[in-house]
Amino acid sequence: MEHKTIHEGVTFDDVLLVPQRSEVTPDLTDTSTRLTRNIRLNIPLLSAPMDTVTESALAIALAQEGGIGIIHKNLRPDAQAREVSKVKRSENGVITDPVTLRPEDTVERALTLMDEQNVSGFPVTEDGTSRGRVVGILTKRDMKFVDDASRRVGDVMTSEKLITAPPETKPEEAESILNRARVEKLLLVDAHGGLAGLITMRDIDNIRKHPHACRDARGRLRVGAAVGVHQLDRVDELIRAEVDVIIVDTAHGHSKNVLDTVKAIRSRYDIELIAGNIATSAAAADLIEAGVDAVKVGIGPGSICTTRVVSGVGVPQLSAIMNACEVADAHDVPVIADGGVRQSGDIAKALAFGASSVMLGSLFAGLDESPGELVLHGGRRYKTYRGMGSQGAMIAGSADRYGQGTVEDTGKFVPEGVEGRVPYRGTLGEYVYQLVGGVRAAMGYCGCRTIEDLRQHTQFVRVSNAGLIESHPHDIQITREAPNYSTTSMAGQ
Repeated sequence: MEHKTIHEGVTFDDVLLVPQRSEVTPDLTDTSTRLTRNIRLNIPLLSAPMDTVTESALAIALAQEGGIGIIHKNLRPDAQAREVSKVKRSENGVITDPVTLRPEDTVERALTLMDEQNVSGFPVTEDGTSRGRVVGILTKRDMKFVDDASRRVGDVMTSEKLITAPPETKPEEAESILNRARVEKLLLVDAHGGLAGLITMRDIDNIRKHPHACRDARGRLRVGAAVGVHQLDRVDELIRAEVDVIIVDTAHGHSKNVLDTVKAIRSRYDIELIAGNIATSAAAADLIEAGVDAVKVGIGPGSICTTRVVSGVGVPQLSAIMNACEVADAHDVPVIADGGVRQSGDIAKALAFGASSVMLGSLFAGLDESPGELVLHGGRRYKTYRGMGSQGAMIAGSADRYGQGTVEDTGKFVPEGVEGRVPYRGTLGEYVYQLVGGVRAAMGYCGCRTIEDLRQHTQFVRVSNAGLIESHPHDIQITREAPNYSTTSMAGQ
């Protein structure tokens, strides 16, 4: 037997950041960071691609705050692509390719598209294309009193005195036109009567309301999506839906199947690409060589993950982040920390140990915008939450993430996760404010104006068991919980 070395591993409760002389107050900090080589976030947070965490509602809310949501893959490819489209169409500066209808279409089809595409109205063109000659506009107001869904769109749309503007009209100019006309949608029409785009008052209001939102070059909210190994057909659907980033998401990112999938996607598409999960420098090196734009780190740290106890495999999360950064930093590739976060201070620690952003699952699962079910237990509100390695999630489609996609008898699954519930936490906007506020506080204590400063210029101290107890409120019975702290977030609770 070859000589074996036992390395020491540390995670969040093992360390604290050491305060430094500072001229930085929390309100002066800059929380923008890189998600990938070419995508920036305004806050260092992304949501986990889990079926009780991220669908379009949470992805929209998180992007509005400056982060990004990753749509889970326990959906049919077309359904996952529709969730992506809902995010991309939820807000726009100028909608250059609006969803359109023909006069011959039915009101029933319009209602279906409204639900699928998360839109409230449609330009109507002669041929139904986004560059066809404009003949009208159909809005919810036009359909409000229509009691026969089989009626033609051409019979109920607004076709006279249409409010239009030239293609080069800017959103601020459009706002004046819309206010004067007292309408909510402005058709951009070229000199030949062809549709060139659409500007809505809702989008103008949202841009003003969310100035730090994570947007693409066209002013649309950014969104990502997860795929499994060899799922190129799914990637095709997502690319057509104009997804911003693809994550090849598996429990073991340092495998031949993942590397082959990364290479296949990279050779086929010009898309920002992330892969994981990993925990070693060798894994980071191989994924970077295969062509990723960021690596995702975390083998078994999640609250609902049993990988470490079922398989005996894993690396404590802060050590895993450091391992990946040894290689990733040399190649200018960002590292995403995925799992194990219970408090906002853990986010700061992950960043200080080298991560550029942090993926959250359980903390987001309790929000209004998550798809989990709201339940009452013992007089308190909770939301359902399950690991993608739980038996229920594997039956729903995530078995391939754990190398069990070929198992036909669901009773033969070997789960690496559990199902449960997490405390209800309210709306995403208010909760993210507290999380980011904790990161800003850490930056102030450490004298770091930017996330990159936090990554490069922090010091750490190891914490004893007594030190950990001292770190939490003690010798008091808490009678009113703070919005950013709960005893259920303590280790072992």
